[in-house]
This record gives sequence, C-alpha cells and structure tokens, in this order.
Amino acid sequence: MNARIIQTDMVIFETERLLFRRLVRDDLTALHTLYRDPEIRRFFPEGTLSLDDTRAELEWFLGGHPRHPELGLWAAIHKPDGAFIGRCGLLPWTIEGRLEIEIAYLLDRAYWGRGLGAEAARGLVRYGFEHLGLQRLIALIDADNVASVRTAESAGLQFERDLIHDDAPCRVYAVSVRNVVRSA
Repeated sequence: MNARIIQTDMVIFETERLLFRRLVRDDLTALHTLYRDPEIRRFFPEGTLSLDDTRAELEWFLGGHPRHPELGLWAAIHKPDGAFIGRCGLLPWTIEGRLEIEIAYLLDRAYWGRGLGAEAARGLVRYGFEHLGLQRLIALIDADNVASVRTAESAGLQFERDLIHDDAPCRVYAVSVRNVVRSA
C-alpha cells in the first residue's frame, strides 16, 4: 500500500472509495503520466501534454482560480490503495455570456471499468449542490466519448445541446439542483 498521510485541510470531499484533495507540486509526475497517455487524452482537443505543459497547468491550479477560489481541479485518490488515480473537479466557464460550472473527471486507465468515474461524477454533483450551493452543473463532452456520456448520465446530467467551445465541437450535458440524482 502506497498511502500517504493527507492533511485534513487538503481534503475537499470524499466518496465511498475516493478522496478528493488539493493538488500539490509533488503530483506533477503522476499527473503527467495521465496527461501523456494518448488513450486517456483521446477526446481532449489539445491531445497529450508535455511535462512543461503539465507543470504549467498544475501551477495554474495551485494558484487557484482568481474569481472562483472554491472551484478547480483536485487530485483523485483511491482510498483502498492510496494511489493518485486522476484529477477531477469543478471548473468555471463563460459559455454564450453565461457562467457555467463544469464537472470534470479524468481517471487512470488502470482504474477504468470499476464505476469510479461515475462515483466521482456523482460526488462532484453532490458537492457542487450541497456544499457550494450551485444551482446548475454541466459537462462538456465530445460526442464520440460514449464512456464519458454514460458517466455524466449516471450523475443525473442529461443532453441539452451541441456547442462549439474553445473552437471544438462538444455536447452539453446539464443537471439542475432540483433534478439531481440523490443516490451515490
């Protein structure tokens, strides 16, 4: 078991099998391992990322969002073995002049097929609504990413519309607080 002691002030929230904590500089190698994997990054318009690009993204998230410090990407830790298995979080976007908050989930391939993505997505929805008081959440998903669509739907998000976002086509899935799936 490679579990490390995690400071309680670093923890954002937990689900049954996952712990979400703030990213730290020591996460760079594990994060880059995910970001350089072409299968994991297949549906990202920019594709895989170099170590320098990963470092720049990590530094940006360490600094926190200037207008929304409660949001960001967080390390996903698999509680049974203490492994860093991904990064998930809540990201603010301005879409068609409106502030939207996206649930974002990306997990290591070794942990796919275990229901952890769905668990993460449901946890993000619950955290956004119950702890942050958000009224609506979205997911921006490539139309061909069937697994991500299933994950979003398992958290109660439903297809809303097609969109061009950051020069890339995607589908918007959404859920409002009054329609949230309460089971996790």
